Amino acid sequence: MADTHVAETAIGAHAAGDHHAKQHDYHVVNPSPWPIVGAFSALMLTAGAVIWMHGGSALLMGFGFIGVLYTMFGWWRDVIHEGRAGFHTPVVVLHLRYGMILFIASEVMFFVAWFWAFFDASLFTGEAINFQRAEVTGGVWPPKGIEALDPWHLPLLNTLILLTSGTAVTWAHHALIEGDRQGLKSGLWLTVGLGALFSVVQGYEYLHAHFAFAGNIYGATFFMATGFHGFHVLVGTIFLTVCLIRSYAGDFSPKSHFGFEAAAWYWHFVDVVWLFLFCFIYVWAVGGSSGH
Repeated sequence: MADTHVAETAIGAHAAGDHHAKQHDYHVVNPSPWPIVGAFSALMLTAGAVIWMHGGSALLMGFGFIGVLYTMFGWWRDVIHEGRAGFHTPVVVLHLRYGMILFIASEVMFFVAWFWAFFDASLFTGEAINFQRAEVTGGVWPPKGIEALDPWHLPLLNTLILLTSGTAVTWAHHALIEGDRQGLKSGLWLTVGLGALFSVVQGYEYLHAHFAFAGNIYGATFFMATGFHGFHVLVGTIFLTVCLIRSYAGDFSPKSHFGFEAAAWYWHFVDVVWLFLFCFIYVWAVGGSSGH
């Protein structure tokens, strides 16, 4: 009788636990190694970068970089598995959306810093308080001796490439919502291809630029702003490539596709940033600010 009572109590407790678990829509994740692994990898990466910049070995930085990539791969793989297992309830997806929105907002502020540096250098070239800058720039922008890139050549081509890619990813998104999986795949293939083409054209542009990153304020502001954007294009291309692979695996459905939606948001953000870069750093800076 005692054993029967214990068994009944255990079954009742288990049922109560199941009942309690169904009272909320949150998913409590299993213990994960990725936060601590990612933290130590980031520490090694930053410390190694400082050592390398001071003439030391790049080994520690390399190990940290590999650790960061491994953490990203493992952590996001686990998130994908959680989604496949049905743990991404509407509340979880809502919070994932909030997280992606805040991430993109932080990226906006990241680029605000580079635009701030560019406008400060280009608008205030001859101010008395910045006499050293006036000596370097000659009081004009682009500075004397700098042959700026023609905005209506490769930069315009890359603008058309990115705008077309934004249209393609929108096509893929609408195809997914309508259950057209072939349209989803075709749109993603086109977007990934255009993203890769953008990177190739930008690399060609950099190789043929008549100014360098070091030694002049124009090159520093130009390459930091456009270079970081190019890095974001590369990240976005990888993001969409993963979505393309997942689309062949059947991961997305018309009602459950946050992974793809996040990638599309990120890609549209990259498009918008490039429009600002093209309008100000390429077009306006060449003919619109001389004499400030």
